[in-house]
Amino acid sequence: MTYTIAVISAGFSQPSSTRLLADQLAEATRRAAGRRIDVLHVELRELAHDITNNLLTGFPSSALAKAISEVTSADGVIAVTPVFSASFSGLFKSFFDVIGRDSLVGKPVLMAATGGSERHSLVLEYALRPLFAYLKAAIVPTGVFAATEDFGSDEAGRSLADRVHRAGAELVALMGLTGSRVGQPVSEPGRAVTEHGAVVTAAEISPGPSRPGRAAPEPDPFSSFVPFDELLARR
Repeated sequence: MTYTIAVISAGFSQPSSTRLLADQLAEATRRAAGRRIDVLHVELRELAHDITNNLLTGFPSSALAKAISEVTSADGVIAVTPVFSASFSGLFKSFFDVIGRDSLVGKPVLMAATGGSERHSLVLEYALRPLFAYLKAAIVPTGVFAATEDFGSDEAGRSLADRVHRAGAELVALMGLTGSRVGQPVSEPGRAVTEHGAVVTAAEISPGPSRPGRAAPEPDPFSSFVPFDELLARR
């Protein structure tokens, strides 16, 4: 059986560090899976006018409709954005505005970003993770941020490669495939490894309301409620 991952890149230049990081994550995912995975690249730069027209008219062009279909039907998604004004780019956000809020429910998503300085790395937790949590995606625990220096320094490059490898393995685990994580194999589908080495399930990562195997509901705090007059009678 062949699995598919959609790789969304929101870089503006050509070539771009955003596309470079997206390619590295796609390759890491393919290697971790140890089996055939088809990679579908969605370059938002080429769809910018179509996305804007869709926001204005409500109707996608054939090219945009094809891209949306590839993303929503894929077994997993890798989404990479450059950082603008301490957040994701407007083009990146606009694409997810037009695909529909229920299109990614339960879908494994690996989020990543690029920026000029590592000081922008918090964009993963304060912008990207809330976005995909709102869309009820199953978010890979390890988000990958790459600063400009990560592509030029040997030491920084090795650190980036480690994060890319780990994130790719976690995406494979959430897709339910047999893959490998840093140092040892993942033998149980549906499990992933956090940055601190803890093994978690897809339900624990993103237990959205429509996902099977979600954690047990919290107990009702009023289940042991005793009326006030009864309390008085006990005195």
